[in-house]
Amino acid sequence: MEFESAQLFAMAIAAGLGVLGPAIGIGMIGGKAMEAIGRNPEASGKIVTNMILAIVFAEALGILALVVSFIIRFVA
Repeated sequence: MEFESAQLFAMAIAAGLGVLGPAIGIGMIGGKAMEAIGRNPEASGKIVTNMILAIVFAEALGILALVVSFIIRFVA
């Protein structure tokens, strides 16, 4: 296997697996937040604020995985 094809393969795996975890996490966060709002609608403001904060942290991990995949492609 050539070095460039190995780089592309590593980039694809790093980006794919690195974004898969945060995507599942964001789905779980959203689902649990909707369940919590359904149980206690009065607390929806606090729930939505915390949900958005948790989604931002999860998405930051996805962006980090994407940056690592580009580092694999262009720096290594």
